Parts: sequence; structure tokens; C-alpha cells
Amino acid sequence: MAMRSFYNEIKGMRVKELPAHVKPMFSINYVKNSVKRGLDNYHAKYIETSSVDPLYHICFGGMAFSYLVALPEERRHLEHQQHAKEHGGH
Repeated sequence: MAMRSFYNEIKGMRVKELPAHVKPMFSINYVKNSVKRGLDNYHAKYIETSSVDPLYHICFGGMAFSYLVALPEERRHLEHQQHAKEHGGH
């Protein structure tokens, strides 16, 4: 939805006008306000309605985070196994 609204904003612009339109979006205040607005929307959608979805978000987010943290170690382990297999090891 955010990309669609952004596209609709810039659809009629010329290429020369685009940097001036996008530049304020990279300021600290714009990012802070966007995060605050997102958290307010999340609170209104899930917390105030007593939904069980935030529990799912925590579970799946924790699972994805732990997978990403363990990924480099797993890749090193698999590379070591492949190297050992190529050179006659077990």
C-alpha cells in the first residue's frame, strides 16, 4: 500500500522534480514520524482489539531472527562438510 501511494504521488512528476520530492523523506524527523505513525497504527489495529496476532508476530519474528543469527555458522559448517567430502574426509 505504501508503494502504491508513493507511486501515485510521483506518477505525474518530471524526473528533474523527483529528487526534491524524495530528499525530505530521508531526514531524521521524517523517519521518526513514520515509525511513530506505524507504531500507532499497529497499536490501534492489534493491541486495542485484544487480538492474538502480536503473539504470532513475536513468535515468527523470533524464529526468523534466530535463523538469521545462526545462518553464518550453518554455512561455515556446510562448507566444511563439502570440503571434507571433496578431499576424502568423512
